Amino acid sequence: MLLERRNEGHQFHTLTVEELSWKNALLIGLFQCLALIPGTSRSGATILGAMLLSVGRLAATEFSFFLSVPVMAGASLLKLIKHAGNFGAGQWFMLLLSMLLSYFVSLYCIRFLLRYIRSHNFLPFAYYRILFGGVILLWFAVSHLVL
Repeated sequence: MLLERRNEGHQFHTLTVEELSWKNALLIGLFQCLALIPGTSRSGATILGAMLLSVGRLAATEFSFFLSVPVMAGASLLKLIKHAGNFGAGQWFMLLLSMLLSYFVSLYCIRFLLRYIRSHNFLPFAYYRILFGGVILLWFAVSHLVL
């Protein structure tokens, strides 16, 4: 929320992913490491880091999606290697079908989000995270009192 307010009317140095310097790309990648902290959003950390480095909201979001590809592919590959020997023909079919469907659903969702970000800021997401975090903390507090 504070970053969005700070950036109102701010001229960003980098407006497209193509303009992103390798140094800023590396620094944004390091922000991704913050996602190792439980409850921290990987995309939120990378977008926040990019915007702190004066990368525009749209370019920051696009780059965050690009950064997710090796992370997701690596995690999927490790799981596949671990469990592939246990798959039957039907399970391979279901895996390939679900990968294909998730690819198209992801494309739709990413396009929707990028269109949304062109004309809106991240404040609704910030409010959602704060509200949801408060609900979770309240739930844990109540469940500890009951137990």
